[in-house]
Amino acid sequence: MSTTATPSEVAVIKTSYGEMKIAFWPDVAPKTVENFKKLATSGFYNGTAFHRIIKGFMVQGGCPNTKRDAKGIPGTGDPGYKVKAEFNKRSHQRGVISMARSQHPDSAGCQFFICHGNASFLDGQYTAFGQLVAGDDVLEAIASVPVTSGDGRERSTPADRVEVESITIVSA
Repeated sequence: MSTTATPSEVAVIKTSYGEMKIAFWPDVAPKTVENFKKLATSGFYNGTAFHRIIKGFMVQGGCPNTKRDAKGIPGTGDPGYKVKAEFNKRSHQRGVISMARSQHPDSAGCQFFICHGNASFLDGQYTAFGQLVAGDDVLEAIASVPVTSGDGRERSTPADRVEVESITIVSA
């Protein structure tokens, strides 16, 4: 949990399951926070979906390939650039938002995940950059969506679309 001062801005993630609010941790991940805010403000996330759900672990979204008219494979899209990792001492506990990435530490761009349970085994390997401050019931509802093994490997593909209608940055 964050022990920093009250945030000046929060992200309002409006989904087809309700709204969640995220407070940022610019003290430990300034470039990541700025990148997320830039993408949100530009409308980049509008119309994307949570494409990977593992109850008890996390829900992942932010991929442009999850938009209804996208051609790419969900989970493989990026904004056209990468963000350098800002690993920090914040623990991946329920409600923490962090950047998703491939094997390379500096491969994050736009995809993010919100921890649904204790994922402290990710500490120091993924950039945690904020904390859920409202909407835990929405996180629970999203994490409870039935999943299938859409890619033939892991059972994490939502059976129903969980749309990110918008992400806006507002004063706290």
